[in-house]
Order: sequence, then structure tokens, then C-alpha cells
Amino acid sequence: MTPRWYFDFISPYSYLQWRRLRDGLEEHGIEPVPILFAAILEALGNRGPAEIPGKREFAYRHILWRARRAHVPLRFPPAHPFNPLAALRLAIAAGNSRAAIDAVFDWIWAQGNAGDSVEALAPVLERLQLRPEALAAPEVKAALHANTSAAVAAGVFGVPTLALGDDLFWGDDAHDFAMAALQDPELLDDPEMRRLASLPVGIRRG
Repeated sequence: MTPRWYFDFISPYSYLQWRRLRDGLEEHGIEPVPILFAAILEALGNRGPAEIPGKREFAYRHILWRARRAHVPLRFPPAHPFNPLAALRLAIAAGNSRAAIDAVFDWIWAQGNAGDSVEALAPVLERLQLRPEALAAPEVKAALHANTSAAVAAGVFGVPTLALGDDLFWGDDAHDFAMAALQDPELLDDPEMRRLASLPVGIRRG
């Protein structure tokens, strides 16, 4: 099956992994799939990291520290979380090309600009030679909905997630693990890895 990389522009973790993943898209046959993370959270009844006081502030500082350590340009946009619908639809309208995804991530996360509206993304649209009305096309909206529904059906619970068949690798910090599994399909097939898939739950809260 084609490896699928589920992401949302709202996620700085998606940006960090994109910087590592983008050069190997064609080599590994990875398909980038824009999804609406908020819909994933709603389907699961969860809250995102930026919705939890304390965790939000820590996560932002940790992300910035990690980016600086990796020499990745990162500047947070004016507000976060923000509405990523326009950015996601832009990527889809541009054919989910590497250039389009790169341009949006760069605009929001490398330069620190707003990406929460068609107007805010106007320079990116111009760069990609897209008209604003392209983002409102019914087929673009339908594609984003279908992508997100497919992610829910696949069991995706966070972004970014690299899906290798039924196996999900969540988070940019799992990038090396995911690449190892991509190159060695038997990595998850040893006895201890298999045992973990059915490890009993010892206690449940509530």
C-alpha cells in the first residue's frame, strides 16, 4: 500500500517532520494527505496539546528549542491555534504538490505569518498562481472531508502520522522509527513487537 502522511498546517510538529520528510517523498512513494486535525480530535473526544494550559506553553518552548537545535527556521504565527481550513484547501487546490505544501509551511512556520484565511494566504496563492476562488471549489472541500474521514477510519489520532499499511507512526519524533519500518517491513514482526500489540490493560481510570 502507498505510505500516506497525514498532516495539518496547524501543527508545528507537522512542519518539523515535513522538513525531514520532503526530500524523500518520491524515493519512498509517500503521499501527503492534508486533514483537519480538529475533526480528528472531535471524533475521538480529545483535546489538542494547545488546548491544555501548561502543556501549551511547554510544548511551544520545546518545539522552538528543537527547531533551533536542528537549525530549522521556525517562528510561531501571530496566534495559535488558528483555523487552518484555507491553508489545507490551498494545498489540495494546488494538487498537494511538494512546492505547494512547502510554500504554506514556509509562510506560516518559517516566516511566522498568519495562515487562517484566504486573505492572509494571498502571497502564497500568488506565488503558486492560484486564484482565491479555487479554495472554495466544491471538489476541494469534498477532498479535504474525504481525507479526514479516511484518517479517522485508519485510526489516526494525531498529526503528523505516517501510515504504512495498518501501522501508524505518530509524531515527528517517531520519524526515524517510521523510516526504519519503511525500509524493513519485518521490523514490527519480531515476538516482542507482536506481544505489545495485545498487551493487557492493567487498570482503567473512571
